[in-house]
This record gives sequence, structure tokens and C-alpha cells, in this order.
Amino acid sequence: MKLQLLIISIFNYLVSTNQEEEKQLLTTEGFSWDEDYFNSIYNSTSPVYENEASAPCSVIVHGFNNLGIMITFLVVFFLSVVGNSVVVYVVCYMNKGRTSTDIYLMHLAMADLLFSLTLPFWAVNAHFGWIFGNFLCKLLSGFQEASVYSGVFLLVCISMDRHFAIVRATRVQPSKHWLVKVVCSLVWLVAGMLSLPVVIQKESMHADELNHSICYENLTGESSDHWRVSMRVMRHTLGFFLPLVMMAVCYGWIVVKLFHTRNQQKHKAIHIILAVVLAFVVCWLPYNITVLIDTLIRGGTIPLKSCETHYIVEVMLHVTQVMAFLHCAVNPVLYAFVGEKFRNQFLSALHKHGIISKRLQRAYRRGTESSAGSIRSRNTSI
Repeated sequence: MKLQLLIISIFNYLVSTNQEEEKQLLTTEGFSWDEDYFNSIYNSTSPVYENEASAPCSVIVHGFNNLGIMITFLVVFFLSVVGNSVVVYVVCYMNKGRTSTDIYLMHLAMADLLFSLTLPFWAVNAHFGWIFGNFLCKLLSGFQEASVYSGVFLLVCISMDRHFAIVRATRVQPSKHWLVKVVCSLVWLVAGMLSLPVVIQKESMHADELNHSICYENLTGESSDHWRVSMRVMRHTLGFFLPLVMMAVCYGWIVVKLFHTRNQQKHKAIHIILAVVLAFVVCWLPYNITVLIDTLIRGGTIPLKSCETHYIVEVMLHVTQVMAFLHCAVNPVLYAFVGEKFRNQFLSALHKHGIISKRLQRAYRRGTESSAGSIRSRNTSI
């Protein structure tokens, strides 16, 4: 109930009651603009009613609190940079006991770092428009796209790694960690290639009616809708739903295996990984579903019955996007509260640099060193 009240409060803060309709016209600098393309982005034809003019639906979210979004993005940026930097440092600090999962989680933290580094620019864009030029529009859009792809691919790698370790009792030996690094390199390479279409199509455009520039895909001509739908289908398939199915299969086998065993170490080993995957689903699933609905509306698969429906979809796109962007700051919090190994390694690093005393370090270990089983569990994952 408290969570529902919190979501409603955030929603009411971000969306005001001003919903008057106005026509938006867009022009670009350096090339001609197709007005039909703009209408395909922001407007859709609606039925002609006797009591209203035959005008396209305005789907611009009027009154959306851009200042609130800017502040939210900046806070997420700060938390993500600090948290994920600590994760990268802790994994690099591990001289012994570093597992293949730890390496994957370090690269996942690097992907979140890359994503968070783009947030200050999108924060300024939310309130002032795009003021950073065409080059940064392309570059930062590519970074954001690559970080999302690499993050979800790394989660799949972690799921498969846990599946082999728990279900098949097969572990990657420390001498074979170079294979894990090769896999991570391939993940980054594929993610970079999949982000190229966004880099090519994104342009800095000036909107006269909005009185500021925007960073958006420059698609003109009759094929613009087909291209946009194709790109979104690829993002949905490769960037979320297919990896989600693969993770569900892996963890399904893991749950079945753990259900038939009483090995507490294996149970502890999977807690942090399940928390990371659950956080990914909670943050990104609403956004992907909303974007999918919007794609089906634009493609004509779902008929648009009223302008109010289209407006609600646009509002949900903004709200769920904020939820998705929050994800880059969530994982370090999970490691701190769920990951016993991460806490112990972090405390060891602080003690090594003289930040905390040995007595304080031992106090926060909560007696884990007294149990041999706990020591073995700390060597399974962050």
C-alpha cells in the first residue's frame, strides 16, 4: 500500500493538470524536413466527431514537470557513479576468490557506469532542450543504447554461468578466466554493433514551437514508420524479451535443482543473482511493455479509439522511462544489502586504506569467519 501511494505521489508530481492541445511544427537546420514524418511521430489521425473539428491527436505531454525529471536524473547519476565505481573497485581488489560471476558483475557495473554518464546530458535536455550539438547527440545516444544491450547480455551470461555452476556442477577455473573476458569482449562488441543504427539516425533538430532543439531520429519519407517499427521490434526482441526468456529458463532449472537439495551454500549463492535479475525486470519491463503498445499503435495493429488513450500512452512512456533509468543505480544497493562477499571485500578494502579500523571491520563481518560454510559461500558470487 505504501509503495502504491509512493508511485501515485511521484506520478502526480511529474504530471500536472494542464492538458490543452496545441499543434507542434518542427524544422531542422541543415536539411529539409518532412511534415508527414513529424505527424507520424507526434500525431495520429482520430475519428471525426460532430462536436469537434477533425484534427490530429496531440500526444505531447503538456505540463510534465521537466525540472523534476532533471533533478531525478542528476540524483540517479550521482548514486550510480559512486555505487558502480565502488563495485568495479571491489572486484578489482579481489586478489583471491574472484569467480567468473564476479567478472560478469564487474562488466555489468561498467555498463551501468556508461549509461549513467549520459544522464546529466539527458537531464539538461529534459529542462532546456538539446544544447550539445549533433556530435554529442549521436555519441551519447550510441553509448546509452550500447550500455542497455551489454547490460542485458551480461545478465544472460550470468544466468548461464550460474546454471552450469549449480545445475551441472561445472565451474570456470581461475586459470580459464580469460574465456570469461573473451565473452565479455564479445558482448561489448555486439552491443556496439547493435547501437550503430541509432548513432546513424539520431540528429540534433530545432523545434520552433518548442523554442529549443531536440535529439531525435531523423527519418523521412514513406519508409520512416517501417524503420522505426523495425528498430523497436529489434530492441524488444534482442534487448529484452529474448534475454528474459533465456534467463527464465536458466533460473527455472536452478530453482528446480535447489528445490531438491539442502545445500545452503548454493541457496546463498543464488540470492544476489536473483535480486539483480528481479531488479532488471521490475525497472525495464513496464517501459518495454509501454513502448511495445506505442509501437503497435503507430503500426496500426492496435486501433486508436480516442486522443485520451494516446495521451495516456505518452504519459506512461515518460513515467516508465524514469523507472528504467533508475536501474543503473540499483545494483550497487543490492550488493551492499544482499551480497555478503561484497560487504566483506569492501570492508577489507577500506581497512587496507586506513579508512576503518580492524575492530570495526570485524564488527561488521557479523561472525561470518567463524563458519567454514559461510567462508565457502562468500567465494560464490558478489
